[in-house]
Amino acid sequence: MNWKRGPVIGRGSNATVSVATTSTGDHYAVKSTALSSSEFLQREQNFLSQLSSKYVIKYVGFDVDCDDNKPMYNLFMEYASGGTISDVIKKQGGSLDESLIRSYTHQILLGLDHLHCNNLVHCDIKCRNLLVCQDSVKIGDLGCAKVVGNNGATTSQLSGTPVFMAPEVARGEEQGFPADIWALGCSVIEMATGSNPWPEMNDPVSALYRIGYSGDIPEFPKWLPEDGKDFLAKCLKTSAKERWTVKELLHHPFVTNSNSGPETRKSPTSTLDQSFWESLSVPEPSPEPTQIYNFSGESPAERIRQLVEATPICLPNWDDEEDWITVRRNQVDEMDVDDDDFGRIESISISNLNVEEEQLETSVSIEDFGVLDYSIVSRAPDFNRMIKDKVLNIIASSFYAFRSLCCLMVYPIQKPDIRMTSLLRIQIG
Repeated sequence: MNWKRGPVIGRGSNATVSVATTSTGDHYAVKSTALSSSEFLQREQNFLSQLSSKYVIKYVGFDVDCDDNKPMYNLFMEYASGGTISDVIKKQGGSLDESLIRSYTHQILLGLDHLHCNNLVHCDIKCRNLLVCQDSVKIGDLGCAKVVGNNGATTSQLSGTPVFMAPEVARGEEQGFPADIWALGCSVIEMATGSNPWPEMNDPVSALYRIGYSGDIPEFPKWLPEDGKDFLAKCLKTSAKERWTVKELLHHPFVTNSNSGPETRKSPTSTLDQSFWESLSVPEPSPEPTQIYNFSGESPAERIRQLVEATPICLPNWDDEEDWITVRRNQVDEMDVDDDDFGRIESISISNLNVEEEQLETSVSIEDFGVLDYSIVSRAPDFNRMIKDKVLNIIASSFYAFRSLCCLMVYPIQKPDIRMTSLLRIQIG
């Protein structure tokens, strides 16, 4: 097979995993190590070549080539586009949700069932060795796997990851099918918490001693449902003989309530196919809690004042000039007008006053402005009066409308004569 080595996607204690691209554009995972130390890899090739399950990584082939004049043994396997379950845990923020844990656990059990039916013990079940492919979760990395005898256990050299080892393995007694069940329970804890089942143990030797001789079991995630905790209790029995088998666990409610297959949806047959559209509905986010303010004042003005004081965050920040947007810009941007009757009026745009050109005796350029002084005002003698009239008209109209509204609130509808005669006239001088 003609192939080209791509980027490294994983490193183990015995080999390096890379992406292999063939001349036809197909992608595979290639696990490579020096030929002189390829015993584990050759044993894995022997096991994979005899297995055929949707829930065990697919075997493609092997070859031997040279890298820098060094013979290399290469094992080709199916490429898992989703990475490992450990990768999925990291992408989802450190743990998986309940439905995904149920589904993954069910598929892992189906893979273990295939291994155990072929008299193989995986010996190193953990999330880093469980691969997420497009069609299912698959068991990978059979480098530590062993063939067991008629008693379902082996006493040959024990192997695996210390914090995932069963008590009998930690004591060096045996490593059989029940050891894979213990490791499965530890993997469920890892999916639920994002960490190994003994996070407080940093020293492998201390971890092995505690697992093998203390009688302790890993702490169950508190948020798991009762059937999830019961499933862990069946996996994490300190006595290997008391642990449930794969066949028994496949009928446990924790996994029978899961949907292990990929989610599929039918296309709607018409716009009236309500069940299809309801299946696509997205739950609306829960609204933020509403703050309720209790106002005791009966006056409208008092209620408005209390409302403004209660919600200062709603008021605009008039002092912040960064949020202002210039809608229209003439030669004169802004000016200050001093008047005894009005105090100080800031930032009045000439374009907003609708002043016709013939009303101004002369044009005013931007260089004439810094702070508006009386010499500039004298060049446009009607300008001050126009501003005053314009502002007075606005104030008068607003006050007249407000007074009318107050009268409508004070007097009933059936007394229009009183309401109309009580309006205040405003003299503008």
